[in-house]
Amino acid sequence: MTFDFGADRPRRRPNLTPMIDVVFLLLVFFMLASRFGTDRALPLTVAGQGTGYSGPPRLVDISPEAVALNGRAIAPGALAGELAALTGEPGDAIVLRARGGATLQRVIAVMDGLKAAGFTRLVLVE
Repeated sequence: MTFDFGADRPRRRPNLTPMIDVVFLLLVFFMLASRFGTDRALPLTVAGQGTGYSGPPRLVDISPEAVALNGRAIAPGALAGELAALTGEPGDAIVLRARGGATLQRVIAVMDGLKAAGFTRLVLVE
């Protein structure tokens, strides 16, 4: 007794179109999710290192809504002018402290403003 299963069917080649679509979608996803800019390093002095502190107090409190110099609220645009009156030279230490949930972007914006005004020694404390 022999079994007849019919004529042999030709072998089908696998369809690669869905796999190519998936690879293309992954490529687009990773291109959109990646960053193409360069990272920027911020030179900071860690509190407790370096030279000693001298001169009048220069404590800048950074909060989400306002900036305060030595406990007194001040407009962000006037901060550099007020600090210039308290410093003898641009290399004098200015202490920055984030308060009340201030974001990192807010702290960096204040730091950029001070760097643009010529202050070179910023100390970030907790």
